[in-house]
Amino acid sequence: MNKVRMGMVGGGEGAFIGAVHRHALALDGQIELVCGAFSRDEGNNQRTADTLGLDDNRVYSSWEALLKAEQALPQNERMQVLIIVTPNHLHVPISIAAIEAGFHVFCEKPAAISLEEASSLKTALKKSSVLYGLAHTYLGYPMVWQAKHMVASGALGNIRKVYVEYPQGWLSANEESHNKQASWRTDPAQSGGSGCMGDIGTHAFGLVEFVLQQQVTSLCADLKTHVDGRRLDDDGAALIRTDGGASGVLIASQVCAGEENALKIRVYGDKGGLEWQQMEPNSIICRPLGQPFQVLRAGMGQPGLCEEASERCRTPAGHPEGYLEAMANLYRYFGKAVKAADEGTESQIANELGKAAGVPGIDSGIRGMAFIDAMLASSDSETKWHAVPSAE
Repeated sequence: MNKVRMGMVGGGEGAFIGAVHRHALALDGQIELVCGAFSRDEGNNQRTADTLGLDDNRVYSSWEALLKAEQALPQNERMQVLIIVTPNHLHVPISIAAIEAGFHVFCEKPAAISLEEASSLKTALKKSSVLYGLAHTYLGYPMVWQAKHMVASGALGNIRKVYVEYPQGWLSANEESHNKQASWRTDPAQSGGSGCMGDIGTHAFGLVEFVLQQQVTSLCADLKTHVDGRRLDDDGAALIRTDGGASGVLIASQVCAGEENALKIRVYGDKGGLEWQQMEPNSIICRPLGQPFQVLRAGMGQPGLCEEASERCRTPAGHPEGYLEAMANLYRYFGKAVKAADEGTESQIANELGKAAGVPGIDSGIRGMAFIDAMLASSDSETKWHAVPSAE
């Protein structure tokens, strides 16, 4: 069986997320990396390519050169998907260029640095037949799908309350003075209008809307920059309301000293509640009203799991799966959709524009940008509640 051929822009030596993507895409053996433009630094670019064993003829000095050369190759040789793991300000320009060249796109989040930019990307997708995937990694975890199923099945009853938090501590000091990853993430020109909310707040927001299958319609926010001289927010919180009648609290911070990646969601209905946390991802705590709490565990063949959760498990219970496997699940479903689209077989594409089933798409990206805009507007205003625009 032919593997799906992918190229990568960004992710050179020293970049964290590029290596995560490469490990994840290789996990199922159905995808191969065939080309790349990994860094504007010639030495870094070549060292990265050599480490990955790429043909020198498929290593490019820029994303523009990559698209031009790959488009000129025979159809059965050229890459099919472009992976974008650059700083945020390049996501939309590269995505649109790749879409117009006929390549599918799998991009790091956020989709853009503004709602206007994200909307222009959606316009480009409407004119094409390519797929677009967004790397909201945490939506690849089996037990996140289990949580979604429990809400949808009515196991918790009518949803009343949701709490989501994502505390980190890595920006508690002025890391941007000596850390390249921190430097671009705190630079408005490269990261966009928000720091913390763009980087990790979008994960918390996306998790709420995915698990509840409800949209956040309004919020009341407070953003803060704690580190002297920092140009973007590094901390924030919001009260939220959903179109399903739930209320809740969203917290994201990168100055919680000592914290790692402690993303957690708690959902409460009139029949019970659930809790899932990213640092213990193989368990969901279930709290049925008037009954002892239960713990559901991930793993192949585990009882009590829905089909969507089970098919995302790779090992028997007790063999922990984590972040790389979650990302690999996104690549698995995106790869299936690419094969179906490019081979003309039965479609794996959902009814949403350019969306691969099981993978966040452009509408998730637009929702993320709408969330950031609403957070910024609310925090800057004396008005209590601010609307979160729909993806239309």
